[in-house]
Amino acid sequence: MESSDVELDLQRSVQAVLRELSAQAPALQSNQGMWRWSLHKKVERDPAKSPALVRILLRELEKAESEDLRHVIIPLLHTLMYVLTKATGITEELYRRTYTFCTRLLTLPAPYCTVALDCAIRLKTETAVPGTLYQRLVIAEQNLTSELYPYQERVFLFVDPELVSPSVCSALLLEIEAAQVQQTPEACMRHVVSHALQAALGDACHASALQRKLKASPRGALERYFHAVVAAVEQMASDPSPSREGHQERLEEIYCSLLGPAAAARGRYCGDPLQDPQPSIPLPSPHITFHLWTDEEQLWKELVLFLRPRSQVRLSADLEALDLQGLWPDRDLARASMLSTDSGIERDLPSGADEPPGPGSPETERAGLQRKGGIRKRVWPPDVAMPACWAGPQGLHRRTGVPGGVGELVPGVSRLHTARVLVLGDDRMLGRLAQAYHSLRKRETQKFCLTPRLSLQLYYIPVLAPEKPASCRHSELRELATFLGRADPWYESTVNTLCPAIHKLAEMPPSLDTSRTVDPFILDVITYYVRMGTQPIYFQIYTVKIFRDLSQDPAEDIFLTELNVKIQDSKLPKDGFSPRRRGVAEGPGAELSICYQKALLSHRAQEVTSSVRATGLVLKALPASDTEVSGPTHTPPSAAPITDHTCLNVSVTEVVKSSNLAGRSFSTVTNTFRTATIQIQSQDQRLLTLLLDKDGRRMFRDVVRFEVAPCPEPCSGVRKTKAPWLGSHQLEVEGTKAKPKPLLMPINTFSGIVQ
Repeated sequence: MESSDVELDLQRSVQAVLRELSAQAPALQSNQGMWRWSLHKKVERDPAKSPALVRILLRELEKAESEDLRHVIIPLLHTLMYVLTKATGITEELYRRTYTFCTRLLTLPAPYCTVALDCAIRLKTETAVPGTLYQRLVIAEQNLTSELYPYQERVFLFVDPELVSPSVCSALLLEIEAAQVQQTPEACMRHVVSHALQAALGDACHASALQRKLKASPRGALERYFHAVVAAVEQMASDPSPSREGHQERLEEIYCSLLGPAAAARGRYCGDPLQDPQPSIPLPSPHITFHLWTDEEQLWKELVLFLRPRSQVRLSADLEALDLQGLWPDRDLARASMLSTDSGIERDLPSGADEPPGPGSPETERAGLQRKGGIRKRVWPPDVAMPACWAGPQGLHRRTGVPGGVGELVPGVSRLHTARVLVLGDDRMLGRLAQAYHSLRKRETQKFCLTPRLSLQLYYIPVLAPEKPASCRHSELRELATFLGRADPWYESTVNTLCPAIHKLAEMPPSLDTSRTVDPFILDVITYYVRMGTQPIYFQIYTVKIFRDLSQDPAEDIFLTELNVKIQDSKLPKDGFSPRRRGVAEGPGAELSICYQKALLSHRAQEVTSSVRATGLVLKALPASDTEVSGPTHTPPSAAPITDHTCLNVSVTEVVKSSNLAGRSFSTVTNTFRTATIQIQSQDQRLLTLLLDKDGRRMFRDVVRFEVAPCPEPCSGVRKTKAPWLGSHQLEVEGTKAKPKPLLMPINTFSGIVQ
C-alpha cells in the first residue's frame, strides 16, 4: 500500500474516534469502543505505519489545541502515548514535537495539565533512551527478575459469582488463559531485547535475523542478553544527562555480539532492500489473575501473597504473620521529643554533642529530652532485618520517573509492588469493594503491612446481567458507571461499552485450539484501561450506625452509592421504644424524626430538625445530573476538596393528608435535600428496613434508628496535646479531637473529572 493510502486509511480511523467522542454520529453507536481498538491493531500488524499515525495524532492534537476542542485532547494524547510505547521506528523529531506539545498543555487547568505532566515526564526519558517505556512495562507486568528495575505489577480481576453469570466468568477466564499461554518468560525476554535494539538502532537493525537468533538461543544465553540490554537502558535512563548517541553505541555492541560483526555491518551499511518486512514485536498483556470473590478477606489475602518474597518458601497458616516481618511496633520506631537548652549556635556546642548515644546507653534511659543537631530522619533499628527485595533502588519509578525515595512511606521500604484491582459487576459489587477497602485501611492502622510496600490501584468495568426489556432496575444498578462516563468521556467510550461485548463473548462457543492467533478484544480493552487509566476519581464512603434497640450499642456498616429505607408493616410490642403519640393520624407510612446538617455553599453548620410522615426515603451518594459533576478530584485523598459528589442527596417520600367531601385522603410527594450527616428515628410503632448499596445480601430489618455520616479515615482523629514545657498555664491536655479526614475510595479513569 502506498504511503498516501496508508495515511488516508489511518486518518479515517482517527476521524471515526473523534466523531464518536463528539457524539454526532448515531450510526456509530453499534461500534462504540471498536474504533480505538482497530486503530491500534492496524499499527500492531504493520509496525511501519507507526510514524504515520504519530504524525496524524500530533496534527489532530495541535488542531484541537488551536480550536479549543479540549474534550478530545486527553483521548488523543492517551492514544498517542500508547503508540509511542509500542513503536520502534519513531524519529527523535517526533518525540520532541510530542514533548513540546505536552509542555504547552501545562498551562491548562486540571485534569489536562495533570495528564500532560505525566506524559512529558515519560517522554523526556523515552526521547533520550528509546525503548525505556516498553522495557519497564514488560519487566514490571511480567515480573521478570531484574536487579536494576525490581518493580512488579499484577492485575487482580475480581468477579462476584452471585452477580455475574457462570458463562461470563468462563468466557473471561478462557480468553485470559488463551492470551497468556504463549507469554512465557523466555518470550517476554526476547521481546524486550528485540524492541530495545530496534528502537535504538533503527534501520541498521536486521530485525528478522535478530529474532531468529534470539529464538535459537538457549535460556542461559538469552538471560545474559536480556540483562545486558536492561543494564544499558536503565543506566543510561538514570543518567542526569543521557546521551542518545552513547546509548546507541552501547546497544550496537550487544547487537554485534548477538549476530556477529559481519552480519551487523552488513545490516548497517548494505540496507538489504529485499529483506523481510519489519516483524511486529507484540506488547504482552499484563499478568492477570482471575478470582471469584467468595471470601470477605480474599482481597487482603491475595495482596499479602503478592508481597511475599520469592525466596521465602515458608509461610505460616495465618497470613497475618507476614505483617511483623521487618517491622517493629510504632513505640520502638517513634522519634522522641527533644528540647534544646543551649543557644542553638553550632560553635557553642561541646564536642560530640551532635552524636546521639547508643540505644542501650545510660544517657538514653536517663533523659527523655536530648539535644540534637537538628531534626533527624527516623531510621530502622540496625537489628531489624528487612528483606532485601523490599529495599528499593535509587533509580526512577516506572510510572512517573521520580526518585525511588519519594515513594517511601516508611524509611528503607520502597513501594516496589503495584496491585491493580479490577472489579467486574454493578453497583452491588462496588459496595462490596468499598467494604473490603475500608476493612483493609482499618487493618493497616493496626499492622501497617501493605501501605509502605504496595501501591493499590482500583479499576471498575460495569457488567450487568442481560435483560430483554430495558427495565428501570437495569439502569439503577449502573449509576456509578453512568457517573464515571459523564465525568470522563473516554471512559464512557472505551469502558462503558464493554458490557454488550462481554455478553457476546459468553454466548460464543469456546475454542480449545490455542495454537491459532486471535485478537482478544475484551482482554485488549482491559489491558488498555489498566495501563492508561492513571487518574483517579475519589468517592466518599459513608458509615451507618444501626440501632435495633436504643439501649444497646449499634451495629455499624458502610455504603458507597445508596441507602434505601422502607417502612415495615410489623409493629413494635407494647413495651417498645416509643409510645404512640396522641393526635397522630392513621395512614400509610410512619412518623419519622429527621435531624440533619444542611449542605451550604458557605460550609457553615446549619442543623435542621423536622418530623414528617413518610413511606420511605433514599440516600444517594452520587449526583443525579451533569451539572453536579464538578470540582477537582485528581488530587490525593489528603488534599481532596469537598465537592458535590461528597454530599448525600436525600429523597423523602412524604405523606400529605387532605380532607374533602368524600372524606380523608392521602397522597405522596417527594422532597429532596442535601446533607453530609443525618439521623433518622421512627416515632411510632413502625420499624424500618435498610438496604445498603442495592444489595439484598446487605439488608437490615427491625431498625429503630440509624445515623449516617462520612466514614473517617481509620487513623485520623488523633488527640492533640500541648507541650508541657510551654508554660504552667498550658499544662492541660486539649480535650478536642482533630477533625477526622474522610475516607475516599479512588476509582481510576483516563482523565479524572473533565471540567
